Amino acid sequence: MKNKKKIGLSLSGGGYRATIYHLGTLKKLKELEILDKVDVISTNSGGSITGATYGLHKDNFEAFEAIIRQGVKRSVIKGVLVSWQFLLVFATTLFWMLTILYLLANGYAWSSFGLLIALVVVFLFFQFNLFPISTLNEKMYNTFFFNGKTLNDLRKDVRFAINATNLETGRLFTFSNDTMGDSVYDFPSDDDEPIKFESDNFPIARAVAASTAVPFVFTPIKIDKEFFSNTEDTKRAKPRLVDGGVYDNQGAHKITQTKSAYGSQIVIISDAGNTMPFKNTYRNTLTMLIRTSDVFMNRIKNLQMVHYLYQNHNNDKREIAYQSLGWDIEDSIRKFIDGIEDDIILPQVLKHHNITEDDVTNKDWETIKNKVKASINYKAIIANANTKAQLEIARHVKTNLTPLKDEQIEALINHASVLTEIQVKLYCVSLFE
Repeated sequence: MKNKKKIGLSLSGGGYRATIYHLGTLKKLKELEILDKVDVISTNSGGSITGATYGLHKDNFEAFEAIIRQGVKRSVIKGVLVSWQFLLVFATTLFWMLTILYLLANGYAWSSFGLLIALVVVFLFFQFNLFPISTLNEKMYNTFFFNGKTLNDLRKDVRFAINATNLETGRLFTFSNDTMGDSVYDFPSDDDEPIKFESDNFPIARAVAASTAVPFVFTPIKIDKEFFSNTEDTKRAKPRLVDGGVYDNQGAHKITQTKSAYGSQIVIISDAGNTMPFKNTYRNTLTMLIRTSDVFMNRIKNLQMVHYLYQNHNNDKREIAYQSLGWDIEDSIRKFIDGIEDDIILPQVLKHHNITEDDVTNKDWETIKNKVKASINYKAIIANANTKAQLEIARHVKTNLTPLKDEQIEALINHASVLTEIQVKLYCVSLFE
């Protein structure tokens, strides 16, 4: 907290790319002596790995950083594919298919057809039971990052929000230090009692597995009966949790809600999202569905960004610093000046950078640019920026859970670090007064 203003930090989704990108954001905030003042950390998907791991290492940032760096060099997908559960189901399915082909080749068409129908029915009704990929994913997270810790083990001086999307309600299901739940369950529309959950012993690895359960790839996470405060409520609610990015990929929803317990007056948004790539080839229904999902999530992201950056001055008047992997560092000052021209920069921000009414009225953009650069010591910041080759390396990292190389890790960390310093110094001026 700073000047009685709550500080909120959001870490977006984006697989291991996001996990390591946000490490760069946290490292810079620590260097600027801001991280220890952060009150709320709201995370989604790959950002939840970073946020939850940080929450388990209150007094040892070096240990936290080492775990993240080491963890993203290990393959979650490989761990899933070589697990005995997956191999058993794969072998059984393969045997079933070979049996169908054998019967068909030997004149038992009706028998093979019957087995094929049975196989289809089994997969339609029991797919998630047969291929519990998110459960296997949870085991990998536990091994790589969390070592059996529960929500109750998260540091108490920061309020965490590990977000997943609840398919049952269409809202966020949030895991925190001492609570977990969904606003629809907390505030039923009828006269029913709220549905509450017991969070103390809930595994952090499972919460993060829910936050990262990308549709079409991972299976939804269920909330077991033991975690309902009233076990009878299992008849009323059956949460099915998938990737938090389906609802809010940037993780900023909670900390920008005025009446929320997570709501903050100073907001820092770290977005590991890249510019949406141009694609024109779709070979099957699955690739089309994935691309459609990407379009939906990108649209949500853009709408949220408009709200945070361009409507904030009319409504909430928060100091919001937003930075994204897809942004070029050299555009930061230009976008800030565009904001001045569009009259969306908060008055206290202009004052902090010594920008006068006359500067704005006279549209003396060159003077304004020089004042802003001097105010944040821009030249010194960009001296550490990635080269074009390093930036290309960072932006070509995929949003999956396959191992990262050292050059990818350093490129992502560095871009996040430089952008974070620029944007925070530009927009969250209360942190430096």
